[in-house]
Amino acid sequence: MNRKSSRWRLSAIAAIAGSTSLLVGSAISAGTAVADQRDVRAGQGMSQTATPIKHLVVLFQENVSFDHYYATYPRATNTDGQPFAAKEGTPTVNGLSAALLTANPNGANPQRLKPTQALTCDQDHGYSAEQSAFDNGLMDSFIKNTGASLSLSQCLSAVGNTAPVTANQDPSNNYAVMDYYDGNTVTGMWNYAQNFAMSDNSYGTNFGPSTPGAVNVTAANTYGVICGPTSATYWPSGTNVSCSLPNGVQPNQLTTGESTGGAPTPAGPATDTSDADPYFDVCSYLPSSEGGDNRPASKTIEMGGSNIGDLLNSKGITWGWFEGGFDNGYIPGNGTAPTTAQICSSSHNNVGGNAVTDYIPHHEPFQYYASTANPQHLPPTSVAAVGHKDQANHQYDLADFWAAADSGNLPSVSYIKAPAYQDGHAGYSDPFDEQNFLVNTINHLEKLPSWKSTAVVINYDDSDGWYDHQMSPITSESQTSLDTLTGTGTCGSNPALVPVSSTGQPEQAKCGSGPRLPLMVISPYSKANFVDNTYTTQSSIVQFIEDNWLAGERLGNGAADNTSGSLNRMFNFDRDHGTNPPLFLDPVTGEPIHSPQQH
Repeated sequence: MNRKSSRWRLSAIAAIAGSTSLLVGSAISAGTAVADQRDVRAGQGMSQTATPIKHLVVLFQENVSFDHYYATYPRATNTDGQPFAAKEGTPTVNGLSAALLTANPNGANPQRLKPTQALTCDQDHGYSAEQSAFDNGLMDSFIKNTGASLSLSQCLSAVGNTAPVTANQDPSNNYAVMDYYDGNTVTGMWNYAQNFAMSDNSYGTNFGPSTPGAVNVTAANTYGVICGPTSATYWPSGTNVSCSLPNGVQPNQLTTGESTGGAPTPAGPATDTSDADPYFDVCSYLPSSEGGDNRPASKTIEMGGSNIGDLLNSKGITWGWFEGGFDNGYIPGNGTAPTTAQICSSSHNNVGGNAVTDYIPHHEPFQYYASTANPQHLPPTSVAAVGHKDQANHQYDLADFWAAADSGNLPSVSYIKAPAYQDGHAGYSDPFDEQNFLVNTINHLEKLPSWKSTAVVINYDDSDGWYDHQMSPITSESQTSLDTLTGTGTCGSNPALVPVSSTGQPEQAKCGSGPRLPLMVISPYSKANFVDNTYTTQSSIVQFIEDNWLAGERLGNGAADNTSGSLNRMFNFDRDHGTNPPLFLDPVTGEPIHSPQQH
């Protein structure tokens, strides 16, 4: 499975240069070849879902490339006191070869980060910068384009982070963007890979940062912007439409008018390419002293078109987005509801002792859409109402998820977003805080009666610009001033491979697939110690939901759910009951524990 990286780069370049349709065809066939393996099980108590999975929990984390966490999997350096030992027969992954570790084409070699280096710094992960780093598929321009040519100590200094830079790194040959962790730091993630299914061929749907990634994992389409700034949106006409609040309406009065249900707003003509706060979110507007981002409405984005929540609503399927800090942890009937300022300003300290605001508006994709937003962060009317239509409009605090799950009311589809300090984003989060969140969440889910029919998917919003050696299949081309992948103004040169909206309009500025990202499935039905090579993207999660609960219905309007590749090969649905046993880990060490009652 360790493919020759040079062969893959050459095939990617050839495909982009003139034979992209061949690559697209092979990528899509690889992703859909197993689609017919779904176990419909009609008449066996599974008629409402196409598989035995009755509950999907998506743990959507932040800013990690595949190589950043799995570059040498399953081989760890084992010099840090808690050596990682892989199971016999563990499959290898498409990771960093000896040549890439010792003679890397970026002009500096990747270097391993020790557990004492958990605090790092944010890289450039913009739509254009990531394409430039790919350099026509040569994958050799990360240091300049996403790493700003900074060493770890330099980038830490630039953000005022005093975390130690230890002597294992060669200062003359170290650039932070090239660095990676192994099983001595991301121990929990490697142990999950040992016992469940992971992918080494999964990508961002498009290039770009958090907002495009969050929209793609819930709507499979960054096209449809109704209003937004040119700093974060591409307008084919060249002139953008700025968002504005209705006359006389203050942010704390903003409503969607959708509390009793309503059709999605038609898609707009522009494409989201970067981070901007959602229009339908009071925390976008509050001053920073109250935890908000203090943005004028003109710097926010409103999206139109349908997302997966709209499709689930149309069929009466329970669902929700649950985010740490969304309403300060308030549970209906338990104390006094928090004020807006309290909601937007709640915070926690990360392992470095730095206070981090829990809720980040541009990480909440459903707040961009009138049909699925909860602008004032209203709590559900009751724990029993979680997942159903009420004033919360399916947007909740993480505390609501556990209140519902523990009472036997786990929704069919749940997206989980950690409070910021635990979401894994370099600069304000880290692998240890992330591990604590992931392990505690999965341990808790595994103890519930619903675990027997649950699947957990771990995925990420973007790569943060961290180095990854694997070129992505370019299934969606674009020719705009923002594109740089194959030359100035181009991500491929074939207009026929630019997605088209339902009205026949080209959906430019959706160059993708983007960088390679971690993807893992943890479930009684997931294959054990399995590495999947099927081409998938963030939008494969949308496709799984559609296939499992919605009889294969698709979002349309140029969305990527139709071409994203299937998750099905990571599961084993040959038995009536899942046979992969729970794995309980220590949230601090990431190592297996003998009894879940110990923690």
